[in-house]
Order: sequence, then structure tokens, then C-alpha cells
Amino acid sequence: MKKRRQTIFYLLFDYVSAIVSWFLFTNLRVMYIEVNEAISGIFIETNVRYVGAIIGIPLLWIALYAIAGYYREVFRKSRLTELGQTFVLSLIGNVVIFFVLILDDHVLSHRAYYSLFFGLFGIHFTLTWLFRFLLTHTTKRRIASGKAGFNTLLIGSNSKALNLYKSLRTNDMEYGYRFVGFVDLDNEPAPVLSEHLPYLGDLENVPKLIREREIEEVIIAIESSEHAEIERILSKLDAPNLIIKVIPALYDVLTGKVRMSFFLGTPLIMLSHATMSPFQSNFKRVFDIVFSLSFLLFSFPLTFFVFLILKFGSKGGVFYTQERIGLHEKPFKIYKFRTMVPDAELHGPQLSSAHDPRITPVGRFLRKTRIDEIPQFINVLKGEMSVVGPRPERRFYIDQILKHAPHYAKLFQVRPGITSWGAVKYGYTENLAQMLEQLNYDIFYVENMSVYLDFKILLYTIGVVLRREGK
Repeated sequence: MKKRRQTIFYLLFDYVSAIVSWFLFTNLRVMYIEVNEAISGIFIETNVRYVGAIIGIPLLWIALYAIAGYYREVFRKSRLTELGQTFVLSLIGNVVIFFVLILDDHVLSHRAYYSLFFGLFGIHFTLTWLFRFLLTHTTKRRIASGKAGFNTLLIGSNSKALNLYKSLRTNDMEYGYRFVGFVDLDNEPAPVLSEHLPYLGDLENVPKLIREREIEEVIIAIESSEHAEIERILSKLDAPNLIIKVIPALYDVLTGKVRMSFFLGTPLIMLSHATMSPFQSNFKRVFDIVFSLSFLLFSFPLTFFVFLILKFGSKGGVFYTQERIGLHEKPFKIYKFRTMVPDAELHGPQLSSAHDPRITPVGRFLRKTRIDEIPQFINVLKGEMSVVGPRPERRFYIDQILKHAPHYAKLFQVRPGITSWGAVKYGYTENLAQMLEQLNYDIFYVENMSVYLDFKILLYTIGVVLRREGK
């Protein structure tokens, strides 16, 4: 389904409801709550900022909803959950508006303040939720009637896959499943499943199928004997906004290790690439932008001085760019101050070492103090990197690591960072064996991402810089 169009509808409805609610509220104040002040001219004289707020306040509401992650899953909203989210966000936003724009008003009685707050909150919440309910309800009706749905790929071809497909087939419209076909692990699909769904190849075809068939959901239905392959399967499912569901093992159910949702009596675990809540994820991105802009501005005298030294003090360019692999395996150009002699990798990719002769004297100082990485804040502003995240690597070394550790693919679920848990706890790597050891720290970070952990890593990084432990 067209997510962008649906998101625009929600944005438009929220914007209109914010304008209408503020307009109705200001008229309510004049006619009823502050009628005496309106007659005396006090309200009219100070009302200019409230009229201007008709433009600004709706934009602030949109920003609040976006930070809270409301516009992420526009086709999978629960009407009950949406009611609670709208209530909480309306309460938070209106408290801020009340204290910033309304509390300093001159009123004849403090009871008027209660009328003002509850009037603003009641109007805004009612209109916002009403518009959202109509849009969400209409969307669910379209899904239930089969007019809209989610392209779904089934992984597996044995009895579990067949039973799951049969249990969902008769009611798939209610949940929006549109099965486009199935893939098998060993390229030998069970004939019985081929009678119901098109066979689309083996596991290696999955990334291509996700792109070409616009797959939105993947259901993994494999036998217990194939559970050793789950890591290899998940490594093929690194795509943005992809919903992954899997039938749990009996052991997981008995020990309570998983939380399940039931679809027509069939237990399924919903997996997600998102390791942070929408609010934390958006906060992390806002922090990246604000911190990067501030740091680049603050460090400008230093970076300009380094620019002059590299420009006129040695042969070669000032900056060094190299292709790295980032979020969802997208390549990008990383920026650094040059620390090595020109043509340092003339004979192919090489990792740096403690006493690498290719590093210039100035470059050694820049590396120890991490000054050489300051230009990477430009990558952060471009959305290619984050301040904190696993360090991005070159495709040449990624291919080698994946042969020994397929779970390295987990790192593609997040933006790479300027500093990382692996970098501060393990340090730079000089060979493949050290890369594999450092990977444990980066996997830990990806599975435990939080704003708190990011700040902790930043504090560790400051210590590394002050002790000049870079390499």
C-alpha cells in the first residue's frame, strides 16, 4: 500500500484539526470565558500573538506527533491504542501551550484558568481523535474488504508452512495478507505447497524479491530441524519497515521466552528491526543533528587550523573519502581528515596498525586525539551516520567477516556511528580476528540500544580522547 499518501492524509487531518481547534478556542475565550476582559479591551489588545499562533501551533503539534512516532505505522493502527496515544499527546501538548501562552493572561477569577485549560484540551482532543478515527476506521474497512493489503512472503515449504497458510487463507483479508508466493531453504520445495502458492526460489532470492515484489511482511514457517538456519534467514531480511513473523519453538513457548500474538489460533512471534522506541529513535536523530551542528560550530577554529596544516604542510589533499557500507547496506562516502601518505592503499585495502609507516606525523596526532574524524559530523547531518553506532566498514572486509559471522548483518539495521561501544571497549582492529572479537561489543549495542547507552558511550569516548588512546 502507498504509505506516503496515507501519511500525508494523517498529517493533513492533524494540521486541520489543530487550526480549527485553536480558532474555536480563541472564540470561546472571547465570547464566554473572558467576556469581561474582551469588553474592557485587554484581551483584544494582547490577542495578536494568539492570531499568529494559528500558523505556528499546528506545526508544533505535527512535530510532537512525529517525535512520538505516530506517523510510522500508518496502516497498522489500533483504534483503541490510537485513542490512548491521542489523549496522552493532547494532554502533554496542551499543558505546554497553557503555560507558555495562556497562564499570564489577566483574568477576573482563577476559575477561568481551569475553564481555559479544559476548554483547549477538550476541543483539541475531540477534533484530533475524531479525524484520526475516521481515517483509521476507513483504512481498516478497506483492508477487511480486501481492497487493500500487505504483500506477504512465506519462507518454508514443509508441513508447518502448509498448515499456517491454510489457517490464514480463508481469513487473510481481515489481517491484510496478500501472499505473493513462498521460498524454500534447500531449493527443493514440497509439492503440496506448490499447489497453493507460486514457488519463488530459494533463500538467496529473498532480498531481490523484497525489492521487486514490494514485500511488506515475511512469515517464517520452518520445521524444528531447520531452526539452525534462522540466523541465515534473518540476515536476508534487512529491509526498512519490513514486518517479520515466525512460528515459535515449543521450548520458547513453555519457558515464556517470547511474547506471541495469535492470528486465528496460530501463534506467531512478531520480530522487529527497531531496537529503540519511536520516541527514542526520533530523539536520537534530533540529538545527532543538534550535537553535530553545535560541535562543528564550536570546533571551527580547530578544524580551520588543521585544514591549513594539511593544505600547506604536506603533500596530498586535506580530506580523505572512502566508500563504506551503512544503514540497510547502502554505500556512502565517509569523510575524514587525511592522516596517511598519498596512495596509501595503492595495492589494495589494508587495515591500519599501531606503527603503520603510512601514517604521517601530523596524522598520528590527529588519530590519537580523534580530530581526524571531525568531518564525519557532515555524514551525520546528511543522515548517513549517527554520533553513536557501530563503526562502518568497507565491503571488502564485510564479505570476509560474514563468512565467519553471518550475524554481522545485524549491524546494517542501524546507522553507523562516529564512535561505538566496540571502539571504546575494544579499540581499533588490525586484522580479521580482532574484527570478529570487536563484533561482540557492536552486536551488544545493537540489541540494547537506548539513549542512556548512547550517552554512556559518549562519556567513554571523551575519556579516550583525553587519554589520547586513538590509533
